[in-house]
Amino acid sequence: MKARPLSRPRPGPSCTADPPATGAPDPRTQERPSSKGGQADGASEDSPHLDIQKLKEKRDVLDKEISQLISEGYSVDELEDHIAQLHEYNDIKDVGQMLLGKLAVIRGVATKELYPEFGLDMSD
Repeated sequence: MKARPLSRPRPGPSCTADPPATGAPDPRTQERPSSKGGQADGASEDSPHLDIQKLKEKRDVLDKEISQLISEGYSVDELEDHIAQLHEYNDIKDVGQMLLGKLAVIRGVATKELYPEFGLDMSD
């Protein structure tokens, strides 16, 4: 005996049902947008130009900010060193917070209760 499928197959593109009677366009006859990420019709031609224009404007703003920082006496090397030090500080602070959390669990208290014991301010 041949097994029957558990459900009926869904109608697909080969379905010959009448188009919707709502006056809406028949979706079976409409063009689908391409998978290239662009918009349908002529809009895809304008999109790269708009993107380029926005990027140029952003570049100009960033160039002005860089010029201002340089005029204030900052150097790229100094800023990169400062950023590296901030990363190191944040890593050390994260380890300290983790250790405080583990100690709080061992003692059965809230982490904030340990701050005074270690001379820490709540904003630390």
